[in-house]
Amino acid sequence: MSSKRKANPSREHRDPTRHNAADHDEVDDELRDDAAISRALRGSFIALVCLAVVGAAVAYALSRPDAAPPVRESELATVEVRELPSVEIPAVPFADITDEAGIDFVHNNGAVGDKLLPETMGGGVAFLDFDDDGDQDLLLVNSKDWSWDEPSERSNTSVLYRNDDGEFVDVTAGSGIDIPIYAMGAAVGDYDNDGRVDIFITAVGANHLFHNQGDGTFVDVSESAGVAGDEDRWSSSAGWFDYDNDGDLDLFVCNYVMWSREYDQSQGFQLVGGGRAYGRPQNFEGSFPYLYRNDGDGQFTDVSESSGVQVRNPATGVPLSKSLGLAICDFDNNGTLDLIVANDTVQNLLLRNDGDGHFTEIGALAGIAFDSSGAARGAMGIDVTSFRDRKAMAVAIGNFSNEMTALYVTKAGRMQFFDEAISTGLGPSTRLLLTFGLMYLDYDLDGRLDLFCANGHLEEDINRVQPSQHYEQPPQLFWNAGPEFGTEFLAVGEQQTGPDLLKPMVGRGATYADIDSDGDIDILITASGRKPRLLRNEQQLGHHWLRVKLVGDSERCNRDAIGAWVDVTVGDEVLSKQVMPTRSYLSQVELPLTFGLGDADAVQDVTVRWPDGESVSLGPLAVDQGHVIER
Repeated sequence: MSSKRKANPSREHRDPTRHNAADHDEVDDELRDDAAISRALRGSFIALVCLAVVGAAVAYALSRPDAAPPVRESELATVEVRELPSVEIPAVPFADITDEAGIDFVHNNGAVGDKLLPETMGGGVAFLDFDDDGDQDLLLVNSKDWSWDEPSERSNTSVLYRNDDGEFVDVTAGSGIDIPIYAMGAAVGDYDNDGRVDIFITAVGANHLFHNQGDGTFVDVSESAGVAGDEDRWSSSAGWFDYDNDGDLDLFVCNYVMWSREYDQSQGFQLVGGGRAYGRPQNFEGSFPYLYRNDGDGQFTDVSESSGVQVRNPATGVPLSKSLGLAICDFDNNGTLDLIVANDTVQNLLLRNDGDGHFTEIGALAGIAFDSSGAARGAMGIDVTSFRDRKAMAVAIGNFSNEMTALYVTKAGRMQFFDEAISTGLGPSTRLLLTFGLMYLDYDLDGRLDLFCANGHLEEDINRVQPSQHYEQPPQLFWNAGPEFGTEFLAVGEQQTGPDLLKPMVGRGATYADIDSDGDIDILITASGRKPRLLRNEQQLGHHWLRVKLVGDSERCNRDAIGAWVDVTVGDEVLSKQVMPTRSYLSQVELPLTFGLGDADAVQDVTVRWPDGESVSLGPLAVDQGHVIER
């Protein structure tokens, strides 16, 4: 049986094999059009590429530089090398006569292992003629055991030595200065113009002013005079000077950082590799200095705030200074003494005295606040002198290890300083060492001022942390070869000085005086926690010299004549020095001025420029001896 199925129109419609002729023609036309368009696009692209290549070729041809001319050899110009004069550093031996001279002092910094910051910062010293017999006596400033520690057998008082023909006799007992103070430094001066030098001692805590009674004893008048200061302050360097030109000495006192045992120990300072370390000044707040005006009746008025010496950090409003060193000089020649304050890890200050009892801080403007890259350094010792035949003033500042000693030079009468440490040869030789005491002196009596640096680190274990550093470091002496040599300051070696001067020590304060009245300058260096070193100058160069001691009249000039200048004319040169015992670090040098004359056996004139501005010519004075000149 069969069956029939109907066709499905929809399936038949979808059959792809079924197309009519018209459909085939339409498809062929579309394919031909696409091929034509593709050929046209390829042609256009090829044409554009050809045009671009041709354009680039034309552009290159038009912009191609001219061919370089042929190389021709030319004759080189002759190079002239400036030949420096040949110089030889003179041999000037220094002999350590500390024991021979009777000095058995050992500095007590109170250290028992807690590593409190004041323990490594002390060690001031002063040469002074306290008995007015014409020679230089010696004050060695001491700290003491801390009150919270068990007492030790170490000395707890400063020591006063009387000079007996070059030998020093301990006269501390019963002198009045034999009281325990955690002392730092000293400033000496006749503040009441009675002809006897008085002693001011700075300390951690209250400071002390000792009035000279004239019989070998002193009376502590700190409280009655109004100069004790605050119990929570830490004072460092200080200096007597007549800032208001009224004929008596005023007092400026540097303060370091705000310090307490509790705060120091709470910081947890550590050495790399373990162990307690001494603190960094950056971790302590700064502190204002003191300026005391002498009222002329044994009383002083604290004018620190009204005088403008209290400088604040402009960003935070806190005290800016962390002061360790002080230099006093009239830099702008306006007849009044200005101040330079050497600050540790913050900018140095230049306080300009306007003559009306007010100071303005211009350190940054004057170029003395920072190093050449604009950074503050760890400044400590400082000194200033007339430089290069009175045409300039030079301020030397000792800095921390890996920071060069600074040599800021300005033209005389101006206040625009430039650091010439590198160009003078001083900088590279001082970079490695940590310099505290620093002072100018003419050790070879050739008429040019040389420079001495006392060096020593803070940490006994520093070599374990920094192999290039040592706790004990050698002092340095730089001989001034003169500006015509180019490199003015040349480091003096052991072959010139002998072994005693440059032997490593933990140097702090430094001072000088002619202790044996032979005309040349002897040096004393203090050490933290150790004995000082007294070095006698044994030069035999045959150079001539002249010593001058000024005495003011107390009406127009303080008795010590601090701030006066003496000019000595030697041939075509004029040598100038200022009467200013405040120099170095925590220290004071002798009042008499020593002028080296070299081979000159006569001077043409000696002129005194007194602090009140009067200038007096004394004519020629005999050489190779000392002269006392009274107003």
